[in-house]
Amino acid sequence: MAVSTLMVLGNKALTANYAALQTTGHNIANASVKGFSRQQAELSTAAGQFTGSGYMGAGVNVSTVSRAHNVFLTREASAASSLSAMDGARVAQLGRLENVFKTGEAGLGHAATQFLNSFSDLANRPGDIALRQVVLGRASEVASRFAEAGRSLDDIQANLRSEMQASVSEINQLSSGIAAINRQMVGLQSLGQPPNDLLDERDRLLGRLGDMVQITRIDSSDGTVGVFVGGGQRLVLGASATTLSLQQDRADPGRSVLALREGTVERQLGDNLMGGGRLAGLLRFQNEDLVDARNLIGRLAAVVGESVNAQQAMGVSLRSNPGEAPPPFFRMGAPQALADARNARGPNGLPLAVVTLAISDPTALKPSDYRLEADPDNAGQWLLTRLVAGRPSGDPADRISFAGPEIEFQGMTVRLPDPAPAASDRFLLQAVGRAANGMAGLLENPMDVAAASALVASTGAANAGTAGIAELRFGAALPPQPGATARISFTSDSGDYDWQLVDAGANLISSGSGTWTPGQPLPPAGNDINGFTLQLSGVPRSGDTLTVQPTPAAALGSNNGNALLLTGLRDAVLSEGRNLTDLYALALSEVGVRVQAARTSANISTAVAQQTEAARGGQAGVNLDEEAARLIIYQQSYQAAAKVLQVAQSLLDTVLQVTGR
Repeated sequence: MAVSTLMVLGNKALTANYAALQTTGHNIANASVKGFSRQQAELSTAAGQFTGSGYMGAGVNVSTVSRAHNVFLTREASAASSLSAMDGARVAQLGRLENVFKTGEAGLGHAATQFLNSFSDLANRPGDIALRQVVLGRASEVASRFAEAGRSLDDIQANLRSEMQASVSEINQLSSGIAAINRQMVGLQSLGQPPNDLLDERDRLLGRLGDMVQITRIDSSDGTVGVFVGGGQRLVLGASATTLSLQQDRADPGRSVLALREGTVERQLGDNLMGGGRLAGLLRFQNEDLVDARNLIGRLAAVVGESVNAQQAMGVSLRSNPGEAPPPFFRMGAPQALADARNARGPNGLPLAVVTLAISDPTALKPSDYRLEADPDNAGQWLLTRLVAGRPSGDPADRISFAGPEIEFQGMTVRLPDPAPAASDRFLLQAVGRAANGMAGLLENPMDVAAASALVASTGAANAGTAGIAELRFGAALPPQPGATARISFTSDSGDYDWQLVDAGANLISSGSGTWTPGQPLPPAGNDINGFTLQLSGVPRSGDTLTVQPTPAAALGSNNGNALLLTGLRDAVLSEGRNLTDLYALALSEVGVRVQAARTSANISTAVAQQTEAARGGQAGVNLDEEAARLIIYQQSYQAAAKVLQVAQSLLDTVLQVTGR
């Protein structure tokens, strides 16, 4: 009986050490497997057997095989990795965006400056056809660069959509895999022992899922884990997984948004609820960085194009008919008022209410989108709000409430239809977002360049004073009476004057009087003669005369008045108190600051992710040196247990020999 007990003890010891050796070998084999948690055979002393001499040991039992796993560190590592993945995805996209905002001679600013500089050469020889052809070539270059930038942004959006679709497909595969493991866990729960490798596999899937989209996990008592995204939306619950899809944004069909499909219902997820993960980084880039980039380039295209077109319209080309504005230099992408997908629609599926949008003052344009909706605080009125990074700017000056049917705000005119839109309707206004797309030069004939001024001013030959013409300007269009001549006669040395406006047949159109003040324009504001303004140099005397008349046809090839004004646009204030160079420098700095800030955030989040993963791995990972030491210990223990069995066998043989005699 004693010999058999010894054999049982040896067998248990042999089994326990074999289990420990097997577990150690399993650890060594999976040392390089990402997400593997170190396992350990847990041994417990078997209950002793009572004898008259006391309790005799009954050996050892293998209680379970545990895994080194810390829930807190695992969740911290997953959250840090999710944030790192978001920053990394955004930095990669910003790198593409940086390529659109080129510097030096390849940049938009250089092309636009060279175009306006070409008018300086033309002003020296306004009738030179070759120089006019150079102007057209420069104009074509400006338009093509803006159009190329617009296409590049469209390509970035298309690639972005493809990447998001690939990420969504991977998320759906991962969530299905987690649901399948949950199903297995329910069946294995009754066995009473944890399936360590299966738990590691589920944690690996959860880690990969967390890199795609930030998740919240809730462990259940039945061994399953629930996964939630987007502020509490169910992605995995038990053995069921919800499908994530990519849809058009309700406000802007050109952008994409995430949605969860539950049966036949699809619920869109706001990008501000995504938290972290690669998809959150892509969505943030799409809804903030890419939108702002479009508006920065679009505002520059609109300002340059509209300013040049407006100044071109105030000149006279070699082919202009009297009183006829010359053709414009550029065509820009039109402003858009996009109806929300939930707006009231007719049987044909089109919105019942169509808001129209037009640029009224290029110098007041902001590089932003706008939201138009019913004013919640004033019944029957509409609220127009400027958006920054897709959200209201928060500045009271960037919002205005109006009753309709029209409002002019920050350089654009918004017109409501009649009847007005439904109170639940909402619109996204893009005043400059598409201005660069499709920008093109319209002039093909060099004779259409309006280098000459529509009016020419001269002083009387018999003038006694020192007054000269320093500058002649008129409004944003041809003079109200393009064929009329204005004659100004000074009636005193103190600046009093009479004026007459006569048509081509010398018939009086209008007349009046005024007083000129040194340093001030003539006529003063509110005393219009023919829409022009004269800035005088020197001082007139009584009896001096000034004449402002249409530029004679014979002088169109030599007059450079409008060419000089077009050249002046290079240094003129075009928008927000900035000239052309400053506007492009502002766009470059805006993108540069974003790239630098994003890279800094990515470096920080990557370092944090590495630290948290190192902390998790330090507790759950495999140390080969430690495993090698354990291997020797268990090997020696196994050999000792085998020796116990050998001794027991020898004793049994002795007993059998004695009893067999």
